[in-house]
Amino acid sequence: MEKMQTGMTEDIASPKRTKELLQRHGLVLKKSLGQNFLIDPNILNKIVSAAGLDATKGALEIGPGIGALTQQLAKQAARVVAIEIDQRLLPLLEETLDGYPNASVVHGDVLKVELRPLFEQQFADVSGVSVVANLPYYITTPIIMKLLEEKLPLENIVVMIQKEVADRMSAKPGGKEYGSLSIAVQYYCEPEIVTIVPHTVFVPQPNVDSAVIKLKVRKGPPVEVEDEAFFFDVVQAAFVQRRKTIYNNLASRFFTKETKQQLEPILQEAGIEPSRRGETVSIQEYALLSKCLAKALGRS
Repeated sequence: MEKMQTGMTEDIASPKRTKELLQRHGLVLKKSLGQNFLIDPNILNKIVSAAGLDATKGALEIGPGIGALTQQLAKQAARVVAIEIDQRLLPLLEETLDGYPNASVVHGDVLKVELRPLFEQQFADVSGVSVVANLPYYITTPIIMKLLEEKLPLENIVVMIQKEVADRMSAKPGGKEYGSLSIAVQYYCEPEIVTIVPHTVFVPQPNVDSAVIKLKVRKGPPVEVEDEAFFFDVVQAAFVQRRKTIYNNLASRFFTKETKQQLEPILQEAGIEPSRRGETVSIQEYALLSKCLAKALGRS
């Protein structure tokens, strides 16, 4: 499959071009939509490269802004679909993506868009699809969890997000960054931080640094779980109050004051000391724990 873009449009990942375009279209960026546009072409190249795109693959972008990343994706991929929530940006995107017929923009909120039909319609003729995006900080986690929980046919999710969130997604047991988000992401993906991005390469500049993280979507989870919803319920419960032991957190969630003594033998069956905290427990241990707990509660 050949790439269809002509590539005649001038690249826009520079402070001058970004400001010029926004001024010409009379646009003031909305803080409420987390609009911070990247102006460093080197970072854009790292993002695109991490996605492993080629002329047989497709890319879904979320929040294209003024199209700086979209242009670079269209140069590499057979098909690019960008979902943009801000209607004011649509005429600007039409201008910046002129010359890239393999790129199209869908107006909508990604959290409300039916993604599976979109994949079937837009990416029917590509060999694989990756999500590649500079995500708004304020809805990073809901977007990524929607992509993963809907079990879309994805190869990679390569996103620029707040560094602190990237650290949590890739964290191993034992540290303060490790929590329910780490386990949820690692259940579906293999995370790898690609690069750290200083706040100075955005217009306007956010208050914190970012990171590009690559989430390689697994073909199957790394642990055997009979009831995914219950597994994640157990994980969430273990972190409700991080300073409390796993015993106290799970007792509060699944038992009454009168029945909580039943929990200790369940933890022992799973090989977990009741005095441990949730942040020390691995995904493999949570899988076994949820199985033992489900059996004891008559849920299996």
